[in-house]
Amino acid sequence: MYSIDLLGVLLILGAGFAFSWMMILWLIQLKTKNAGIGFFGSVLSIVLLTLFYYFEGNGWENRKDVALLMASLWGFRLSLFILFIRVLSSAEDPRYQQLRKKWEKLDVNQKFLEFFEFQGLLAFVFSIPFLLACFNPLQEWNGFEKMGSFLWAFAFLGEVISDWQLYRFKSKSSDKGKACRVGFWNYSRHPNYFFEWLVWCAIALFAFGSPFGYVALVCPLLIFYLIFRVTGIPAVEAQALRVQGDDYRKYQRTTNIFVPWFKKK
Repeated sequence: MYSIDLLGVLLILGAGFAFSWMMILWLIQLKTKNAGIGFFGSVLSIVLLTLFYYFEGNGWENRKDVALLMASLWGFRLSLFILFIRVLSSAEDPRYQQLRKKWEKLDVNQKFLEFFEFQGLLAFVFSIPFLLACFNPLQEWNGFEKMGSFLWAFAFLGEVISDWQLYRFKSKSSDKGKACRVGFWNYSRHPNYFFEWLVWCAIALFAFGSPFGYVALVCPLLIFYLIFRVTGIPAVEAQALRVQGDDYRKYQRTTNIFVPWFKKK
């Protein structure tokens, strides 16, 4: 049976957890002065919320298993990357340093509190597709779930490969200060963001087959907006231009910004 009351209760509990968790991480950030922990925490909270929905949801066990697997693998890959690159590094990520400079004439701590809680809100919203899947009682796979699963596997593999290509490129001292043109990066300036968006298209497609699944469609739309307008491509390209200069400008002229495609002449 599909319990609307239980679904509503879990939505309230999930939102409360996300906001409380980000408040704790904000307090930690006050001591460490490394705001990268906020993004790490928001990713982890999506996984923890999905785990909560998994145990509390009364949906089909096979569907819940796949939903938890999707969230866990996605979160594990991204959490490791954030943890070792942005949090455990000696310096704060340049994008957060830029925010500190931008807010230096304001109450920096208050602005970062708002920033952290906004990430908590996003984490809660992005957990909703998994909640819907964990409450679907249908005892068989539907077409949306099959297509979503195959698309997710393709997109996740693309993310892993693009991350590995960038890591290998950056590990070579001879390539310091140059734009990465290896593998997917030769055909897109941000293949990792493209495959991340595709992952959320797949998750939304998977959840679409569940009751109220249309709500999940907000996730790929929201991630697209964040990538292009908020903390994604604009900040990364600005930092790349500061560090790589003319080489990155040439890279911009010859390489598509998002979807991997043929080089421009």
